[in-house]
Amino acid sequence: MYESEVKSTPRLQAVVFDLDGVLANTEDLYEIACSELLQRRGRSYEPALRERMMGRPVADSIRILIDAHGFNEGPDALILECREILQALLETQLQPMPGVAELFNWLDDAKLPFGLATSALRDYVEFVLGRMEIRERFQFILTAEDIRQGKPHPEIYLLASRNLDVPPGQMMVLEDSANGCRAAVAAGAFTVAVPNRHTMKHDFSGAQFEANTLADPRIVAALVQHKQL
Repeated sequence: MYESEVKSTPRLQAVVFDLDGVLANTEDLYEIACSELLQRRGRSYEPALRERMMGRPVADSIRILIDAHGFNEGPDALILECREILQALLETQLQPMPGVAELFNWLDDAKLPFGLATSALRDYVEFVLGRMEIRERFQFILTAEDIRQGKPHPEIYLLASRNLDVPPGQMMVLEDSANGCRAAVAAGAFTVAVPNRHTMKHDFSGAQFEANTLADPRIVAALVQHKQL
């Protein structure tokens, strides 16, 4: 029933995942951490600010927060404080998003390589993947430290394409935010938006379709087509 909704598909040969909000419930935890950070300063974490910050490298997001509230504090101190709050949440509330294990297993069975491309810092990524016990599933992991320009710039997905040794158009990217999708679309990737409750109203222009979760059968339907071309 879903195949007819999928746009004309190139020969897809690989998949790249974003991390926060796609594989892990960390967007929920970020919201709690940023809310706590701002509450300590008598401020609130408004939805409009959250949407501007989402999908960007941590340093860029904190600078947006500082500018929005006119703080005199430097970004390094706020990043450290936010990470301390987040660390406690990760240790008790980290969960995979729906469909992660099933899609990973399907990709392994189909012998389709997959990697990770995230705006987060490497030590955080390693911790989250280790807690979720999925670190070894990826062919490669790209973080903010591997690039000069973060999402929505396409650099990280162009680098992912080189790591996979496939043209960008033959690579499916799964992203949850407008900034992430903009990066993937600009790179020329087959982009699938996987919105969560934080990003449901984002503009996903250029994406092939919006999946409900990683368990949405249209994802596998699009990948299956690559064998038929």
